[in-house]
Amino acid sequence: MVLIETTGLADPGPVVQTFFTDEAVKSNFYLDAIVTMVDAKHILFHLPSSSSTTEPSSTSPSSTTEATQQIAFADRVLLNKTDLVTEAEQVELTRRIREINAYAVVIPCTFGRVDLGRVLGIKGFDLGRVLEREPGLVDDLGEDHEHEHEEDKSRHHDSLVTSVGIRLPGALDLTLLNAWVAQLLKTRGADIYRMKGVLNVHGEDDRFVFQGVHMMFDGQQDRAWHPDEDRTNRIVFIGRNLDREALVEAFKKCIVAES
Repeated sequence: MVLIETTGLADPGPVVQTFFTDEAVKSNFYLDAIVTMVDAKHILFHLPSSSSTTEPSSTSPSSTTEATQQIAFADRVLLNKTDLVTEAEQVELTRRIREINAYAVVIPCTFGRVDLGRVLGIKGFDLGRVLEREPGLVDDLGEDHEHEHEEDKSRHHDSLVTSVGIRLPGALDLTLLNAWVAQLLKTRGADIYRMKGVLNVHGEDDRFVFQGVHMMFDGQQDRAWHPDEDRTNRIVFIGRNLDREALVEAFKKCIVAES
């Protein structure tokens, strides 16, 4: 096991991409997960304001801070120093983190103490476990975004970096899907920090699972769908300036029309 500890100013993207592109690394190692530690007392000074799409907080050096990127890439977020904030502040901090990355599991802690079983052996980049969640964790992807409340829509447009979860029934045309994903990564790859999905491909009895980091994309057939399993397509995007409605509409165009 190799633990890579980056600096507080590191962009996780290039580190992650190494595990996708470097053959020597790929043949000897696999990337288990990204764990980000957040200082509960001071993190808000380093996140963009949630009330503006263009202006970060006054002490932030850029519109998309390193802290925001590190949260966006994370599989686990350790919310450290919770003893220095009130319960209400901790609730708000958790909300802000989930606003950026609804997929990550947030683990409150003090002095960095946490059960190692919650941060090691996660297999966050294992295609066979795409979109798995901890037991009991609320499904942040939602059931039907076509009927999302207006306040929820505005919330996702309020922050520069957000999560967009999509659930759609139906079977997908793989050719149309590949064309859409290729175009999306070509034009918006720099803004898409992570993406994952479990898809129902027309004419296939197996699930299609995929994940991506920026322009890097990896997908394959997974296990067979169970006879009574819900074949709803599920995708989650985490990135900068994501347009939920545009993503949903483009994804809908990949659905095979019912005859």
